[in-house]
Amino acid sequence: MTHARSQARTLYDKLIDSHTVRDLDDGRILLYVDFHVMNEYTSPQAFTGLHEAARPVWRPGAHLAVIDHVNPTRPISSLDDMTDDLGRIQIENLGRNCEKHGIEIFSLFDRRQGIEHVVVPENGYVQPGMVVVCGDSHTTTYGAFGALGFGIGTSEIEHVLATQTLVYRKMKSMRVTFAGPLSPGITGKDLVMAFIAEVGVAGAVGHVVEFTGQAIDDLSVEGRMTLCNMAVEAGARGAIIAPDEKIYDYLKGKPQSPDGPMWDRAQEYWRGMRSDADADFDAEVSITATDIAPQVSWGTSPDQSCAVTGSIPEPETSSNDADRAAAGRALQYMGLTPGTAMNEIAVNKAFIGSCTNGRIEDLRAAAAVVKGRAVAPAVQAMVVPGSLSVRRQAEAEGLDRIFIDAGFEWRGSGCSMCLAMNDDVLLPGDRCASSTNRNFEGRQGLRARTHLMSPAMVAAAAVTGRICDFRDLIED
Repeated sequence: MTHARSQARTLYDKLIDSHTVRDLDDGRILLYVDFHVMNEYTSPQAFTGLHEAARPVWRPGAHLAVIDHVNPTRPISSLDDMTDDLGRIQIENLGRNCEKHGIEIFSLFDRRQGIEHVVVPENGYVQPGMVVVCGDSHTTTYGAFGALGFGIGTSEIEHVLATQTLVYRKMKSMRVTFAGPLSPGITGKDLVMAFIAEVGVAGAVGHVVEFTGQAIDDLSVEGRMTLCNMAVEAGARGAIIAPDEKIYDYLKGKPQSPDGPMWDRAQEYWRGMRSDADADFDAEVSITATDIAPQVSWGTSPDQSCAVTGSIPEPETSSNDADRAAAGRALQYMGLTPGTAMNEIAVNKAFIGSCTNGRIEDLRAAAAVVKGRAVAPAVQAMVVPGSLSVRRQAEAEGLDRIFIDAGFEWRGSGCSMCLAMNDDVLLPGDRCASSTNRNFEGRQGLRARTHLMSPAMVAAAAVTGRICDFRDLIED
């Protein structure tokens, strides 16, 4: 191991040390996995491999399956209503595999259904000190709870199903400090987009990032999930935040959280889940939080972003030839011109949802902008809650009526328009204000153009028909 147990350790060190089953060759370890989440899209081949080797699932209770990627978000009463035959097969296949091995599944018509990285926290499955994996890169979300979460591939899914372990190579550590308080109206989405723009899409490759600083303390639990969710867009293999009272309050009373005397014991253990004061990090990044304005992407990579108050940069201002070439290609794909003010860019689609920004806090922030306004005539706008639980809560608070009265579509739960893998797909040439996590070419649809931003910013774009600073629409 890199750190001896007598040395000062980072939170990442503590997580790895407490889950190391044994040291292997060439600096690798066998890592124990507390909890594994799977979906209908990335698990089929793993189960096939398991069955071909005649292996059982070793700890069925340490796994959870969800349906989220391929399902439609329009109302359906049965799988017979699906138009995507392949998607239906994937859903049915996951159901059979879970039944065969005794694995719990949040099926499409389960009241708990939703996007994996939304339903796992809201049910208390992830807790400080855990190692959690999933066949999805945005598993970094769980770092918001002081856990180590990361995405794995198909062969690794099979290995976890069979052994509850992974062969793992320890990453380097990076501390990212957001100095100063969180400014009004600035969200976890803005912090993480500013971080990615600062270090680049490869800036955290080979590292697990720990976020610290007053602005991180100021963030809500849901804001921290957004921050950790998108850290992978800078190449981070994991992103963690030391747990605090906000985390304990969030977890208390959740279905899978400990209770009674076990709750007190758990909290005592969780309080040790933080880096030692004199722990060394392999890399340090400092960002002044008070300098951050609402962020918007202008290109085809999450690092190609700037403040909504700014303008599209000249490719020549990039620091190297590769970045200059990438910026040029991105502007051509996006149909944009350097020097254009961000608040002059018109949109015709608006999407609020995803594992990044589909939680109740996100819907509340968007509804506060939308209330009393109407979607612009040229815009089609959609809200997709991150889970059916979030949907019910939003309806109980009347948020659905605010969106519907303004002209938004109010949908069911799923990954939806985050990625072109279901019925909710952009058309060629569409320009979408989106609360999602990736703006790659074709991510939301063939030749479609995506601008990443916070839910409140998407709401402002929807009602004005252009990218704009949502703070200009909110009364003090």
